[in-house]
Amino acid sequence: MSETIAIIPARGGSKRVPLKNIRELNGHPLLAYSIRAAHDSGVCDRVLVSTDSPAIAEVAQSYGAEVLGLRPAELSGDGAHDIEFLEHAMQEWAPGDSSQLWAILRPTSPLRSAHSIRIARENLINNSWADSIRALRPVTEHPVKMWRLNEVTGEASTYLDQPGSFNGPLQDLEKVYIQASSLEIVRRGAALASHSISGRRVLGFSLPEAESMDVNSEHDWIVLGHLISQQPGLLPRLDSVS
Repeated sequence: MSETIAIIPARGGSKRVPLKNIRELNGHPLLAYSIRAAHDSGVCDRVLVSTDSPAIAEVAQSYGAEVLGLRPAELSGDGAHDIEFLEHAMQEWAPGDSSQLWAILRPTSPLRSAHSIRIARENLINNSWADSIRALRPVTEHPVKMWRLNEVTGEASTYLDQPGSFNGPLQDLEKVYIQASSLEIVRRGAALASHSISGRRVLGFSLPEAESMDVNSEHDWIVLGHLISQQPGLLPRLDSVS
């Protein structure tokens, strides 16, 4: 059976919500919920946290994750690409063969469940043609209703090649999805060969709407707080620091 590594990227810099990855949610740092989900899934052989912050590293270790060193500063800025932290972790902390699976679990999705991690991994293993599996969710604003704006003249044109605006029933439109940041699993060999966290062929995976939530702004925090106040069972239970 393929070794499975959970990698949780948690850099210290965040302009919109400072230190959001260790901001408390129901008495525990946001990061802790992804660590718990990875452990509770029962399919992750190791749970690693990639961070450039000593404070985040300390919190991650207290909740049972491995932190084998700090991520280099050049891989932690706003302009860094995700594949860079992943390749760094693969090469420095967890050598393995090409079949090794890497589950990228972003801490900004605390509602992603252990069950979803387990099922996504199973689906990827059962579809050998796929380099990776990625969570998707239906778009709320369809591309046929999007426009470009000429900043000089002010003229608007449809984003897609179509004759004017679309005014038909939404149910007649092709279903279109947007990638969710909450869950993706990639084969090691495919990631390294393509220099991409997705590889070249991607298996889609639908998550419950709440599990697709990505918390990156103060507004998102308000929405998340309201959601879990209405449905407390959505949030993984954390009784104590391990």
